[in-house]
Amino acid sequence: MFDVGFGEFMLLGVLALVIFGDKLPSVAQQAGRALRQLRHMANSAKRDLQEGLGPEFANFDPTDLHPRRFVQKHLLSDIDDDPLLADAEPRNKFVDTPVTSTWDDNGRPPFDREAT
Repeated sequence: MFDVGFGEFMLLGVLALVIFGDKLPSVAQQAGRALRQLRHMANSAKRDLQEGLGPEFANFDPTDLHPRRFVQKHLLSDIDDDPLLADAEPRNKFVDTPVTSTWDDNGRPPFDREAT
C-alpha cells in the first residue's frame, strides 16, 4: 500500500527517535489509543447504519459502495454468485448484442414534434 521497504522503515524509526526522543513511548501509546478509538467509532457507525436500514439489508457492507468493489461485485462476478440472479438464464456479459435502430432509411434520427 505505502511501498515502504526495510531501509525506509529503519530511517523512519531513527527519525522518530531523534524528533520525539524520550517521549516516543507516550506518543506511540497516544497514537494507538487514537487508532482504537477511530476503529470503535467506525464499527459503531457501521452497526448503527445496518440497524437503521432494517432486516432487508442484513447483508449490507458499506465497503461494497467503493466504486472498484461495486464494479467487481455487480459487473465482473459470475451470475451464479449473485443470489438474486441464481434462477436467471446464463449469459455472457461481454457479447455484443445487436442494436435495433429507429432511424429512417435516409439515416436521419426520429423526430418527435411533441418533445421539442
